[in-house]
Amino acid sequence: MGFMFRPMYSNEWDAKEISFQEFKTALLERGLVDRVEVSNKTQAKVYVTQAPRAPGTSPKPAGSFSREAGNGAQLRYYFNIGSLDSFERRMEEAQDAMGVDPHEFVPVTYLNEVAWGTELARLAPTLLLLAGFVFLNRRMGGMPGMGGPGGGGPGGGIFNVGKASVTTLDKNAKHKIMFKDVAGCDEAKAEIMEFVDFLKKPKKYEDLGAKIPRGALLVGPPGTGKTLLAKATAGESGVPFLSISGSDFMEMFVGVGPSRVRDLFAQARSQAPSIIFIDEIDAIGRQRGRGGMMGGNDERENTLNQLLVEMDGFGSKEGVVVLAGTNRPDILDRALLRPGRFDRQINVDRPDIKGREQIFQVHLQKIKLDAPIDHYSERLAALTPGFSGADIANVVNEAALVAARTNDTSVTLKHFESAADRVIAGLEKKNKVVNKVERNTVAYHEAGHAVVGWFLEHAEPLLKVSIVPRGSAALGFAQYLPNENLLATTQQLTDMMCMTLGGRAAEEVMLGKISTGAQNDLEKVTKMAYNRVAVYGMNEKVGMLSFPSDDQQFQKPYSQDTARMIDEEVRELVDQAYKRTVALVKEKKEAVEALAQGLLEREVLQRHDLVKILGDRPFKYEGQQNIDILNEGFKMPELKTTAEDDAKEDVAAEGGANGGTGGDSKKVDEVPAGAIPVAS
Repeated sequence: MGFMFRPMYSNEWDAKEISFQEFKTALLERGLVDRVEVSNKTQAKVYVTQAPRAPGTSPKPAGSFSREAGNGAQLRYYFNIGSLDSFERRMEEAQDAMGVDPHEFVPVTYLNEVAWGTELARLAPTLLLLAGFVFLNRRMGGMPGMGGPGGGGPGGGIFNVGKASVTTLDKNAKHKIMFKDVAGCDEAKAEIMEFVDFLKKPKKYEDLGAKIPRGALLVGPPGTGKTLLAKATAGESGVPFLSISGSDFMEMFVGVGPSRVRDLFAQARSQAPSIIFIDEIDAIGRQRGRGGMMGGNDERENTLNQLLVEMDGFGSKEGVVVLAGTNRPDILDRALLRPGRFDRQINVDRPDIKGREQIFQVHLQKIKLDAPIDHYSERLAALTPGFSGADIANVVNEAALVAARTNDTSVTLKHFESAADRVIAGLEKKNKVVNKVERNTVAYHEAGHAVVGWFLEHAEPLLKVSIVPRGSAALGFAQYLPNENLLATTQQLTDMMCMTLGGRAAEEVMLGKISTGAQNDLEKVTKMAYNRVAVYGMNEKVGMLSFPSDDQQFQKPYSQDTARMIDEEVRELVDQAYKRTVALVKEKKEAVEALAQGLLEREVLQRHDLVKILGDRPFKYEGQQNIDILNEGFKMPELKTTAEDDAKEDVAAEGGANGGTGGDSKKVDEVPAGAIPVAS
């Protein structure tokens, strides 16, 4: 029995399948069989001659036959055999019955052949699995975070999944961000200059035995320039800047996070002195032990543990400084904030009016104005209290889009006001259908806000009133321009509550019915009242106690009796404010009616229109308010001089960087930061 690889000839596909009985009667008994080949003990292939073989004629010796012998024998038929012994026995019986001498029996050859089709079918699943693995490897090699070109990591493929996808800022790059490109955060720049000076002149510190802090955490609301400040640090120091997001450490594969942390610090050490910046570090830096012990949470904790080891595992002489940015420092693990790791927290808060003026100076240089930049930067800084750097950039860009939409040749103040309205209150809906009754209700509602705020001493100055529908739900709004107040008194909070309730009071007094339009106002008033009673200690019954609100705190730090007392005092406080507001609306009923009719006629009333209808505001203030700066710019000598002096001091301290310092007091969180207060 031989074993051989046999090529597949075309005539094999032409062979006809027959039964053994047909083979016996139609071929064997007629003498047409030249030989039989048994393949793999399962199939008999019958080679026939062109003419019947005469009895007594000896066939060719076994083993001398070919696929197509010289005598014309060809493969024409085949049949399957169940048992080799049974086949041999039946062949002998058939030829014995024919009277054939045993020496002249039809030769039978046994072969082991490889059927390529069958073998490929068996290997198909394995081949498909290998092909899919190769395809996945190549695809992942080009994905960010997988070591491919998109992620900036070395090499590519699934075998480099543990490599950190770092974005590297070359120290020799032509267009680097410097401190002059960062405005509105002078205190943060002054704080972080120490890191820059250490990376430039480390010997000065080492000679005195001083060690630079190993890490600094940039903390602040979104859009205040934390990432920009980190890039400026790299640009000023002239060292490689390795940037990565906190979420890049997390992957579906177990162990990838710690591996990427090790790779990141290995890259930083190889390029020392260098700066590592981890953006949104709260993705991996959350406090440990909060959650289950399985799945992604466990992987995140392993990543954090590796980061803690790496940050405390290299010496200060290696010249690697770690910066990180987050807007949620309260959820970070304490081990991450201890001295030796992120031992400094640099607050990058929303800019004050001077900081906003500096930021506008930067962004206004990119657009075409109809007046000098100083003229607009001062007024727009007053127009946008609470705005972050990203909000200011959005307003400037939106103003340029508005000017282009109206085919104007330059950007003017009206374009900036329209852009501010869109950013604050949403897109104007000119096609929104408002019936006459609802439009009348909105007009009296907004007129009530405006009149109450106009005749209360401590309410914010009113800028404009509108009944044009904007955003998803606002049918109108009264826009106020708050000052840069760092503190709020009891009288100020009371007047703010009354101003917020002015719309509801006007509906009741002027129309004799109330609507659902005051729902947002009531939310604000409720929050103000609870803050006064339970947070600021401004209630006699509750006393000088403070219970800051915490949504994750299931157990309140006071008893049920105290909770009942707080609820009663809040309700009493709101009721008193509403009674006062209703009394004021009744007193100024004619002014509310005149203002409502003006709104129904013109839809939008600006500051000068309000003065014509309501007269001058009966309260005088010392100093310059934001509403005055919006109209006149910085006219107070001390404000301009202070900015110039601060700039000179910072230039001397920082070697030419833009300057300006400010206090670190926190504004009372009565009005949502980042937007001009809007009462709907």
